Amino acid sequence: MDFDFSPEEQTFAEEVDNWLVENRDPVVMDHHRENFTQLSDTPERRAFMQKLAAQGWLGMSWPKEYGGQEIEGVYEYILNEALSKHAAPQIGKGVGIIGKTLIRHGNDFLKKEFLPKVLEAEVEFAVGYSEPEAGSDAANMQLKAEKVDGGWMLNGQKMWTTSAHFADWYWVGARTDPDKSKHDGLSLFLVNMDNPGLEVQSLPTIGKDTTNQVFFDDVFVPDEYLVGKQGKGFQMISEALDLERFTMFTLSPIANRSELLVDWVKQAKRDDAPLKDDTNVRRTIAQIVTDTAVAKALSTRFVCAAKSGGKPPTIQSSQYKLFTTSLSQRVCKDALDIQGHEGAIMEGQDDAPLRGRFEGAYRATMNETVGGGSSEIQKNIIARRHLGLPKNF
Repeated sequence: MDFDFSPEEQTFAEEVDNWLVENRDPVVMDHHRENFTQLSDTPERRAFMQKLAAQGWLGMSWPKEYGGQEIEGVYEYILNEALSKHAAPQIGKGVGIIGKTLIRHGNDFLKKEFLPKVLEAEVEFAVGYSEPEAGSDAANMQLKAEKVDGGWMLNGQKMWTTSAHFADWYWVGARTDPDKSKHDGLSLFLVNMDNPGLEVQSLPTIGKDTTNQVFFDDVFVPDEYLVGKQGKGFQMISEALDLERFTMFTLSPIANRSELLVDWVKQAKRDDAPLKDDTNVRRTIAQIVTDTAVAKALSTRFVCAAKSGGKPPTIQSSQYKLFTTSLSQRVCKDALDIQGHEGAIMEGQDDAPLRGRFEGAYRATMNETVGGGSSEIQKNIIARRHLGLPKNF
């Protein structure tokens, strides 16, 4: 497998990197805003995303008939990793999840209404799968959707919905066919967040980001906002999750923290002895650097698998997500162990090592192994679909 970029891909990577340097905005680009904390809704962020749209960099892999350039997905991978490297907002759910699913399964009305807005960075989405009794087990969701004249009436609750406190539209899974099996009775809807039957209650987290619980009280959704066929929601959700596990969990922040830790260890001392000479520290650093290279290989492997077209590659997505998010937490934990008691000083304090970068990052990584499907779910997918193990053993 060739892990090197082609000359054209390398040229694009350099173009994006130079553009991000020239358009540096400290309000939008802040390395202390880790992971999902970058998903904040501010005028500066929206303006930045619209600059990306003006460059023609949103939806590059989409078919030309929907406004894309029909080029390989590796270009979106290069863009997303560069954005993450510079701590900028990433292409996100609209381009990487909702847009691609609508292209494959949406009706003409939904494509016409939403795809141009996604490409122009004019719309923000929230994704609603998890519920109080259905976290990573998406097939068990119980939000009720009852058929009424002209549409559907939704009642129930969603939990842990990132972006619901500022999104324009809600990408929601609901149970439309209660008499069918749990995998066959789900459907997908797009719901306007201004609907009077929706109530959003924000939940601040230890990781500095905000998640939400959302209540549905007779929320009416017109027929044309049903995504794909009734009862086929789980299949579409599975595809969208494959995209989310790759799109929303980039490698660049991990590589950046690894490099930061190596540079710090090179000059740090404990009891007047250089930390770089400590055998345990050297072993830990070597493992981190090695595993970061493995994560890079897994990400490239996903991109190569995706080049074949069609459905997103499920196994490679789960392997990448499981390994990379676990590594992300471990890099921060190992850094705090190496830094000792000073590592526990809160982020932003001048007397904290690296001003507490790893203390803040560790809290921010707590949701990574849960969002997009927990690590346990990823292990089950790999065990069943890749290793051929039975579901119950």
